[in-house]
Amino acid sequence: MPTPKKVFFNGKIVAYEDARVGMLTHAMNYGTAVFGGIRGYWNDTEKQVFVFRPTDHYKRLLDSAKLLRMQFPYTKEDLTAATLELIRVHEYKEDVYVRPLAFYSDEIIGVRLHNLTPSLGIAAIPFGRYVDKEEGAHVTVSSWQRIGDNIIPPRGKIAGSYVNSAFAKTDAQLAGFDECIMLNQQGHVAEGSAENLFMFRNGVFVTPPITESVLEGITRRTFMMLIRDELKLPLEERPIDRTELFLADEVFYVGTGVQLTAITQIDHRTIGTGQMGVQTARLRELYFNVVRGKVPKYRELCVGVY
Repeated sequence: MPTPKKVFFNGKIVAYEDARVGMLTHAMNYGTAVFGGIRGYWNDTEKQVFVFRPTDHYKRLLDSAKLLRMQFPYTKEDLTAATLELIRVHEYKEDVYVRPLAFYSDEIIGVRLHNLTPSLGIAAIPFGRYVDKEEGAHVTVSSWQRIGDNIIPPRGKIAGSYVNSAFAKTDAQLAGFDECIMLNQQGHVAEGSAENLFMFRNGVFVTPPITESVLEGITRRTFMMLIRDELKLPLEERPIDRTELFLADEVFYVGTGVQLTAITQIDHRTIGTGQMGVQTARLRELYFNVVRGKVPKYRELCVGVY
């Protein structure tokens, strides 16, 4: 993965090597950090990079920071402006991934969330696929349980909580799968290691509600909007049992990183026809047109860099 030349760090754009942190940094020792993921999409016709829903992403970043008692002088608009400038500095003319990170930067020993100093940085790099087999991933239901709200709140992108995801994903990939599906404490389907999940069964889309130990995904909200307003198909937010997935016509992940990835096999059970489903394919094509600024109705969700 390429290293960016410049990053936004504590209020200004600096050289990447000037944004280093020490070994005793609190966030590195105790996981006291929050992060986000934002994509920018190159539209070759307009010669423009469109950043998708940046203010929504930065609102969630600041909300996640609030869960860790962090306070910053930045607004979501400030951070959006910094992101656009960072992409311009690099003169990217391709798809990019933006990684904002807010963390406690004190170099001390002692686990806590109070009386600490928060720092904030943003990096932007060229980026393609998160999952290689976006058109048909083979996944497994993990033996690792998804963390719950009274453990580490999954609605915030808290860095330390992603060790939970790392356990699940590594076990899945070393067993030969592309990804995993995690169940919550009630035994219901939660999400992937870092993706929200939808299924299509008997003519209805279903996704777990945000009270089922899932991230309050920006991309999740986008697909809910597209299902209701463009496909005009019913959508339910309700708990999903594990075995419902085996009987579904279509199952897919969504997320900023994963974008939309079809799931065609779960624990060696074929889902639907074993190929990307018709509705999944429709949504995927629509989504990529939306994020590249090609659908006038949703153009306001895309912020041009140049």
